Amino acid sequence: MRTLIYAAMDRSRTTLLTLLFLILGGIAAFEVIPKEANPDVTIPVIYVSMSLEGISPEDAERLLVRPMEQELRSLEGIKEMRGRASEGHASVMLEFDAGFDSDKALQDVREKVDTARSKLPDEADEPSVNEINVSLFPVMSVGLSGPLSERELITIARTLQDAIEAIPEVLEVEIGGDREDLLEVVVDPQVLESYNIDFDQLAALVTRNNQLVAAGSLDTGNGRMSLKVPGVIETIEDVMSMPVKVDGNTVVTFGDVAMLQRTFKDPTGFARINGEPALVLEISKRTGANIIETVRQVRELIEQVRPNLPETLEVRYIMDQSEEVKDILSDLLNNVLTAIVLVIIVVIAAMGPRSAMLVGLTIPGAFLTGILVIWGMGLTLNIVVLFSLILVAGMLVDGAIVVSELADRNLSDGAEVKQAWAQAASRMAWPIIASTATTLAVFVPLLFWPGVVGEFMKFLPMTVIICLIASLAMALVFLPVLGGTSGGRRVRQHASGGRLMDHYRALLSRLLRYPGFTLMGVLGVITLIYIAYGKFNHGVEFFPSVEPDSAQVQVRARGDLSVWERDEIVREVERRLQGMPEVKALYARSMVSSGSQMAPDVIGVLQFQFTDWDTRRPASEILEDFRARTRDIPGILLEFRKQEGGPAEGKPIELQVSSRNPQQLDGFVDVIEDRMRAMGGFVDIEDDRSLPGIEWRLNVDREAAARFGTDVLSIGSAVRLVTNGLVLATYRPEDVRDEVDIAVRVPNNWRELDQLQRQTINTSRGQVPLSEFVDLEPGDKTNSIVRVDGQRTITIKSELAPGRRVDELLKSLQAEMPEAPAGVSVKFAGENEDQTQASNFLASAFLVAVAMMLLILVTQFNSLYQTFLILSAIILSTAGVLLGLLFNGQSFGIVMVGMGIIALAGIVVNNNIILIDTYNQMRKEGMGAYDAALETGCLRLRPVLLTAVTTVLGLMPMVLSVNVDLLTPSLGLGAPSTQWWTQLSSAIAGGLSFATILTLLLTPAMLVLGDKAGQAFRRLADR
Repeated sequence: MRTLIYAAMDRSRTTLLTLLFLILGGIAAFEVIPKEANPDVTIPVIYVSMSLEGISPEDAERLLVRPMEQELRSLEGIKEMRGRASEGHASVMLEFDAGFDSDKALQDVREKVDTARSKLPDEADEPSVNEINVSLFPVMSVGLSGPLSERELITIARTLQDAIEAIPEVLEVEIGGDREDLLEVVVDPQVLESYNIDFDQLAALVTRNNQLVAAGSLDTGNGRMSLKVPGVIETIEDVMSMPVKVDGNTVVTFGDVAMLQRTFKDPTGFARINGEPALVLEISKRTGANIIETVRQVRELIEQVRPNLPETLEVRYIMDQSEEVKDILSDLLNNVLTAIVLVIIVVIAAMGPRSAMLVGLTIPGAFLTGILVIWGMGLTLNIVVLFSLILVAGMLVDGAIVVSELADRNLSDGAEVKQAWAQAASRMAWPIIASTATTLAVFVPLLFWPGVVGEFMKFLPMTVIICLIASLAMALVFLPVLGGTSGGRRVRQHASGGRLMDHYRALLSRLLRYPGFTLMGVLGVITLIYIAYGKFNHGVEFFPSVEPDSAQVQVRARGDLSVWERDEIVREVERRLQGMPEVKALYARSMVSSGSQMAPDVIGVLQFQFTDWDTRRPASEILEDFRARTRDIPGILLEFRKQEGGPAEGKPIELQVSSRNPQQLDGFVDVIEDRMRAMGGFVDIEDDRSLPGIEWRLNVDREAAARFGTDVLSIGSAVRLVTNGLVLATYRPEDVRDEVDIAVRVPNNWRELDQLQRQTINTSRGQVPLSEFVDLEPGDKTNSIVRVDGQRTITIKSELAPGRRVDELLKSLQAEMPEAPAGVSVKFAGENEDQTQASNFLASAFLVAVAMMLLILVTQFNSLYQTFLILSAIILSTAGVLLGLLFNGQSFGIVMVGMGIIALAGIVVNNNIILIDTYNQMRKEGMGAYDAALETGCLRLRPVLLTAVTTVLGLMPMVLSVNVDLLTPSLGLGAPSTQWWTQLSSAIAGGLSFATILTLLLTPAMLVLGDKAGQAFRRLADR
């Protein structure tokens, strides 16, 4: 290292030019690096979708889900396999271990799906395999509303969709509230009867007359001519002229018997923005694209086409994540700047402006080098990376302060400038490398954090490691060159060092005389802190709760409600909640099918976008106001949910009740839910069982049907005329992207249950009523069937009552859990599973970090006693962590405080390493243990306090949830960006403050105690 330092100083111009290139490259990287709120985490889920129109949930499970599960279960790395069967559709969702190779997993799944295809019914559609990626979620939504017809709104939305998707950074645009086009052929059943139209013949005629015929070309020798048979349906007129019945020379066309109209398929839900019917463009960016730049281009495009849109059309930008990203980036960058300024102020006060300027240069140098490397690795600038910069702001100057402080002493002793800096860097190189290595050893295991939480948080150790390595180069290479070329000489300082030094020297000398009592006193204080925390703590939580920008209300109701009845209920809730000043936009949707992420009885969702956090009440108070306004609406259940931050999703309490015998499940689930309600603390309990309802079953007498020369397929076609329509063919008009179905239907007034009794079918014996061989009877309705890892499963989910904790409630529930019937198993999943996984990993990472530090310290000091003395400081400093949480009123966050303790371990050892290294140097020079410990403490007081104070001060804005904008200037309290990191900052600041006291008082006493114990041991050995 000495050779490298002297070589850098000899080639000072090259070294300074390299530093300039790193700074300029970092500035350029900061401008172009993709910026987003949360890290781009690949959700390890692959989704296999299958469909067979009209199939029942029971048949979908038997014919679609089970054969697919049988093939997929042999794949490696599957964490959970969840199957779902519903009417006409089935799916298998595979959750892999986070950090999996998505390309390989996708390829393996596709191969298995291709193999399973032969086991599925021939009538089933081709299975589709989809990867779920969080980067594909919308980054912005654009609402289109106004007094326009549905067709006009959809046309405008599709035009904008094509234009926006042409932007390179945009991946895709989905239209929320869009409906599929349909060419509806409305025909009177009596007309069909009069013409004796056979449905099978009808479908065959249309299909054969809607063919693309490759007629080829004709070469006559005198030229070559291409031939074309235009047989594909392109317009409504083509359908009007389509033959539907041929009798001798008489041909009946659709135009003779039916009315044709371009329309939409029956609605499955409605969307509104602020009470007006609307469509919503949901825009997703490409992976790695800059979210701020993407949204800017979308806004510019829409503003350009605005003059061509109807004046009555209202365009609203809702759920714009770029605004959130800008605010978070601004807040965190302000805090980074504040941390730098505070650190420099402390260094100026302690070391003078010249040294402060040199030390201060290492912070932006390390920061910008780190950002350059992060950009080079293809990562993004997000809240985790920015907090990591705040975390290391004080740590980056530790090595620089130590080198600068020793260089100043060398200068004061009369050394030449270059020699003073070169000697300081060479003398402190190995202690600084050792202290940095121990810090890196703490963060390296965090790179291997499993699960989605680990993928989310891995940016913190990655950024810290990169910046610390950069700071090492700054302290040992660039700083000595800067100091050596800048000249200057410090005035010789008096040995006394001021009043603080006098008080410290007097206190330390007393403690060193009685090192045993000093140790007992410190242990007593730590015990009191633990007892106080056990009594006055603020609970445990998995991930910090942050003031949200949005919230939603899920409207739940039971019964076989039509889509219009559902929408009317949602409208009533919407009317009650409109007009609140804190709500910027209200996006309401009613729906027939709630999807797999919501309870089966959800009939609508109201999404609220709040105004800025500093202009409104807290979200919890607003949601309480929502509850009060809607409390008296009868027959519905409302579930109020805040936007969730971080990787956590869904409700915190989740129980999976599984069995191969589905008859056992319902009763046991009822018992569990009754027990949960009786215990209290569980709110908004839901499960994914099928809702009670009625379905009508058409039991076909196959024997009777055969006598009439018909079969189940023909009967099904007759029934579809009354329900969704009999799809005869498809065509692709110019104004739509996808194929449009051509469906024959009876008029609206015939679409009733009674019509099925009167409906006739053409047979070999003429027109025969369906009632001759079909019985209509009611039965219990099954909405969907869920399977987890091959077993029928019912999932129970619940929110927590205010003030209750997941671990506390689950322990109580496990203690009072009723005995499960034979063959039934209960698994506790949800946040508890993630919390357990995170806790186990963090404990393992801590042990691995301690083991790595043990090797580094033993190598550095060649002393087990001094190594264990340093490591003991880590354990003792946890009392300071608890003290920091108590003083700041923070709960014990499994993820954040766990990471804080691990990060603290790397920070705490640094000062101890340099202090003990100085003690050993003095002992080699012949000083006694007492004198060496006393002089070491006094000599290292200033650098120890400086390194600790700079790190703590760098975190103080986050500890106090303060956002200081030095450029405006302005002061904000409680910004969401600071709420994220208050727990972690409080843990590190409290632990480091306490550890600094231990370093300055306990460590010298323990060195003296160790020497006394060694002498006593040697005397015993001599005897």
